[in-house]
Amino acid sequence: MDYTAAQSGFRQQPDMRQRTGAMDGSDGSQLFEDTSGVGFGPQTGNQAAGPQAAGFAGQTLLSDPMSNLAMAYGSSLATQGREMVDKNLDRFIPISKLKYYFAVDTVYVGKKLGLLVFPYMHENWEVSYQQDTPVAPRFDVNAPDLYIPAMGFITYVLVAGLALGTQNRFSPELLGVQASSAFVWLIMEVLAVLLSLYLVTVNTDLTTIDLLAFSGYKYVGMIVGVVAGLLFGRPAYYLSLLWCCVAIFVFMIRTLRLKLLSEAAAEGRLVRGTRNQLRMYLTMSIAAAQPIFMYWLTYHLIR
Repeated sequence: MDYTAAQSGFRQQPDMRQRTGAMDGSDGSQLFEDTSGVGFGPQTGNQAAGPQAAGFAGQTLLSDPMSNLAMAYGSSLATQGREMVDKNLDRFIPISKLKYYFAVDTVYVGKKLGLLVFPYMHENWEVSYQQDTPVAPRFDVNAPDLYIPAMGFITYVLVAGLALGTQNRFSPELLGVQASSAFVWLIMEVLAVLLSLYLVTVNTDLTTIDLLAFSGYKYVGMIVGVVAGLLFGRPAYYLSLLWCCVAIFVFMIRTLRLKLLSEAAAEGRLVRGTRNQLRMYLTMSIAAAQPIFMYWLTYHLIR
């Protein structure tokens, strides 16, 4: 039996070699199957089919009624949110009104600066109206604006930094204190005027933005005084600041009397009555406060 098993084992071994040879008969010189090119074929197919599949998925998404409904609902929510934000923002910050105060041009700015420095030759101080609304500042030099006060405030801070730098006292902290103090004094001045108008019970068309504009015109004279002091010394600072203080006093008196005083006082007639006298005192107080602030915010910048 052992001989038979051994004989059968010798008989099966040639059969296995024949089978191996049959499998390798396709390529006798290659022992293993070459799979190096298999990975590139399917990848190329996937890359070609990728954009088509993505486009098909996008078309399916857009053609879905539920997706269109969701997109329309989302856009309506976005529109309602934007309208709500604009409405609440306009309640606290009147954007539409602010556009009016920045409607200026180069001609207006030049005339207004000349009027702030030399207001003595100007005769007509009334603001022009068109259909019960004041015209834009670029059409009337008497109209208040916020462009000159805003640019004047920024220029004042820059000139203050220059003055501190020439004295070797410049630092970002000190410049920040200078800017913040000027801004705080401006806000306090406007609030004080509003409180005075409320206590005197003056019926006027002056708004808070108007008072902010009129209070910001003093920065022009402050800049002139500081620049003159930097260029020509302390005497030039006092002379130029004195000139600008008188000019802003006259400008404020002639501008605010048409807003605060009665029509009789605006026409130059005698002011009678306790209320009109209070209005006159209030007008003079507002005008007299401008030179005080001008000197207080600039005297320490010139040494």
